[in-house]
Amino acid sequence: MGLDILLFREQFENGKLVKESQRRRGKGPETVDAVITADGKAKEAKYKLDQANAKRHEIQKRITEKRKTGGSIEELLAEKEANEATIPGLEKDSEELNKIVNDLLSSIGNLVHDSVIVNNNEDFNEIVKTWGETKTGEHYHHHFDVLAMLDAVELARGVKVASHRGYFLRGVGVQLNFAIMNYAMEFLVKKNYTLLQPPYLMRRDVMAKTAQLEQFDEELYKIKLSHKDKPDGQTDDDDERYLIATSEQPISALHQGEWLETKQLPIRYAGVSTCFRKEAGAHGKDVRGIFRVHQFEKIEQFCITGPEESWEMHEAMLAASEEFYQSLGIPYRVVSIVSGALNNAASKKYDLEGWFPSFNEHRELVSCSNCTDYQSRTMDIRYGSKKQGEREKKYVHMLNSTLAATTRTICAIAENYQTAEGVVVPEPLRKYIPNLPEDNILRYVVKYEDLPQSKGTKGKKK
Repeated sequence: MGLDILLFREQFENGKLVKESQRRRGKGPETVDAVITADGKAKEAKYKLDQANAKRHEIQKRITEKRKTGGSIEELLAEKEANEATIPGLEKDSEELNKIVNDLLSSIGNLVHDSVIVNNNEDFNEIVKTWGETKTGEHYHHHFDVLAMLDAVELARGVKVASHRGYFLRGVGVQLNFAIMNYAMEFLVKKNYTLLQPPYLMRRDVMAKTAQLEQFDEELYKIKLSHKDKPDGQTDDDDERYLIATSEQPISALHQGEWLETKQLPIRYAGVSTCFRKEAGAHGKDVRGIFRVHQFEKIEQFCITGPEESWEMHEAMLAASEEFYQSLGIPYRVVSIVSGALNNAASKKYDLEGWFPSFNEHRELVSCSNCTDYQSRTMDIRYGSKKQGEREKKYVHMLNSTLAATTRTICAIAENYQTAEGVVVPEPLRKYIPNLPEDNILRYVVKYEDLPQSKGTKGKKK
């Protein structure tokens, strides 16, 4: 569903707000107009169906009265039969038109927040904040070389086993990965988040409620079940599963169809999961190292609030991510993403970009989005006290933010904590690293000069 259908009707000037939001996203009004047209047809179909059902009840009432008085009911029975013969077709028409409306609605993005810069070019992202000293220099090695010198990754062998972007973490690479995860979980638990490890596979119909259409082609891995793998009674429509690209996807569906009590809000979840991404739309980007890979661990903030609290929560979630990277000593900047680069669900999105000195640039580590009621409408997650006769549906607001995608955080540490001898472990991670030397340095075991793949690459952006 996505947006409230009322936004497309007369009381909201026939989609004026939505058309303006779509303009900010760089889209035309055509889809909005298509929704308005389809909605008109759907309302007409529903009216005809309601009239037929009302007539059925009215005829049945007359039949009952005739039977009481002993009158003839043959004509009424014929009328009833003729009327009921029209109902299946009317039901089908109504169902098909509602599907058209919902499919069109799902292709329209959330209402863009007024504070978002209107532009289609991410070069115009608004820099909201910077933190830390951004050092640079020729002596900085790229993160993929630093990790190779630590013998923390197996890239070539990973590709042989898993193909493009495949990798093994080994030794201190595994230690850093789990250190980041353990610290991130502890960090969020102290902020009253509930740890949640979701399923890694989702049904197609549920995934379709939270993922955009293009994600099915560019991001999501599909698993096709064979007949012997299907549970009894499962139809052919249920034979697909999708690997999650982020824990946001299954967590957004956790409370689907539920009515939450106001006193339960806000709900704070810390999603802990492995994530799987095809990265089909990132051909040629970050092909070296583990910055952009098909499989990685991530700790995700996911919060559910009432509408009045969601923007305050958005800032609080961003502040938590900032505090996390400040504690690790990673310089960063926060940018507000331009309207044309927002995904459909987001009304506003911040990115936290860590500093990578060997590239002399900031790279994305965190995305923090307020999706308002866009996802909760599709998932039918409501809140408030149920009152008899109350027709208004109140939907929760849902927000998500990365805390740490571990492989990217490892890369940021390798970039910013490298020394001539090795890599200094940031203070919060040290208690999770077994047998860490007293000087807190993970030592190189391979010299830079002995890395054949690094010949001539120093200082060049890859």
